[in-house]
Amino acid sequence: MSDAFTITDEQQDYSQYDLDANPFPYSPVPTEDPGIYCGQQHVSDKISSTVSSMLSTGKSKHLVVTGKYGNGKSHTLKYTRSLLRDRDDVIVGYVAQPGDGFLDIYHEFVYDLGFNRLQEFAYEFLASVARDVTDTNPIGASGMESLIDEGDVLLSEIVPEAIRRLSDVTKFADFARAIIHMVYEDTNLYAWQWLTAEGIRYEQRKEMEIHSALDDDTMGVRAFTALKNMLLELGYTGIFVFVDEFESIARLSPKDEQATLNSIRHLMDQNSSGLCMLFGCAPEVWQDVMSEYHAFSERIGEEVALKPLTSENLYELVRDYLDQERLSSAENEGIDPFSEEALDLILQTSQGNIRQVLSMCSRILDDAAESQENKITAAWVEDNI
Repeated sequence: MSDAFTITDEQQDYSQYDLDANPFPYSPVPTEDPGIYCGQQHVSDKISSTVSSMLSTGKSKHLVVTGKYGNGKSHTLKYTRSLLRDRDDVIVGYVAQPGDGFLDIYHEFVYDLGFNRLQEFAYEFLASVARDVTDTNPIGASGMESLIDEGDVLLSEIVPEAIRRLSDVTKFADFARAIIHMVYEDTNLYAWQWLTAEGIRYEQRKEMEIHSALDDDTMGVRAFTALKNMLLELGYTGIFVFVDEFESIARLSPKDEQATLNSIRHLMDQNSSGLCMLFGCAPEVWQDVMSEYHAFSERIGEEVALKPLTSENLYELVRDYLDQERLSSAENEGIDPFSEEALDLILQTSQGNIRQVLSMCSRILDDAAESQENKITAAWVEDNI
């Protein structure tokens, strides 16, 4: 057997740097819930303003975040999402990329919400109806579910009125029936498949008395609007939609690209309240969109650009990462074991690209620990990158 490889699960020792582990990611891709955001203050301010406007007024507002690959668009969107996701008054969904059209955006958004969340919305709506047409007073989705499970409220008592009211609210009777069928054990999977635009057979739709198929962009816009209207009726402030890698629309044919942008435009036009869309997009594609699709770009209103890191940004970023793994509680450890000159060289080599910076810091820290270097200097970095 060859001994060319040395594979071990023994952990590297970083205690000489007052670190429990290497805090930098080996594969610098954004986590689902980023704990660190290295601010570019103008970006933080613009996103805060956009989100706060929607929360405080209920009026729809949208923003595109531009930046070259690796400059932090996905991280920025996911960090903002993590700040909103724990709020009880808004619904947040993340779309990794727009796919082949608006129906794919709708599908990814609903899938991100998940089966259980949609079922909760159905119980919440039934609870609002039960409070009006029965002597019960269910509070929230769990309260309604308990009353149904214990037989204190019969679905046959409230479902016809619930479908009628939800149809009035959403202007989409098939959507209303699908939502209500989320509480029936024998049809909730069919309802989920219809609501996520996965497509179901005619016989399955017939069982739920759903007449239409949710299979094109127009129906996707209609279903999305119906979902938002239902949520506003339930007391939510609105929906936040994060659409990442929006530049991938450039790979679509001109006809499909225009159809996708028109569908998003129609969604914005039909939802002047309760909707906030934040896009992450490469600047060159966004420039093309602005020059060729005025009707769409004018709806966005604002753009903010992520710039390459400065020295100050980099020092802050490295300090925040190192602080995550500090062994001692001593303050002012700063960027140690990196010297400022070493980080300046990393900044110069990476051209301020945050993804490359994190990758280099991770590798350099590992190499320095293995070589028992006390300090990571510019000269050492130059010899080892």
